Amino acid sequence: MKKIALYPGTFDPITNGHFDIIERAVHIFDEVIVAVAESVDKKPMFTLRERLEMAKVAVKDLEKVRVVGFNNLTIDLAHENKAGVLIRGLRAVSDFEYELQLGYLNNSLDDSIETVYLMPKLKNAFISSSIVRNLLKFNGKTKHLLPCEVQSIIGGMNSCI
Repeated sequence: MKKIALYPGTFDPITNGHFDIIERAVHIFDEVIVAVAESVDKKPMFTLRERLEMAKVAVKDLEKVRVVGFNNLTIDLAHENKAGVLIRGLRAVSDFEYELQLGYLNNSLDDSIETVYLMPKLKNAFISSSIVRNLLKFNGKTKHLLPCEVQSIIGGMNSCI
């Protein structure tokens, strides 16, 4: 049976940390679905369409990865895509409590879907979308934090090209 994993998140924007997790997941699962949440409550900096575009260009060279947008429960999206695993990233101990609660919540909704926690490489462990957004607000350097293709979409003085 094909092992399909769902990696849900806001990806506002997708970072090198996210990409690191996706690359690791590709080596473990037969298919990885990067699921970009609409997340209106979080008031994202980028529209869903922009975040989908950034995610698609970031993973374009990775086989077995596809990108979808969603605005429903993660568990429902997992069912729709026949995903038996949810992927979550852990950067630091501070992430653990929130991610553990989310994992338990999802398990309470469907205990047949496992949550797997992956850590990025140490060089990417400090990167978060919120840090990137704060830098972008002040035109700070971000090209070392984002996949080059994403940086090119965002543009500005930080362009990779």
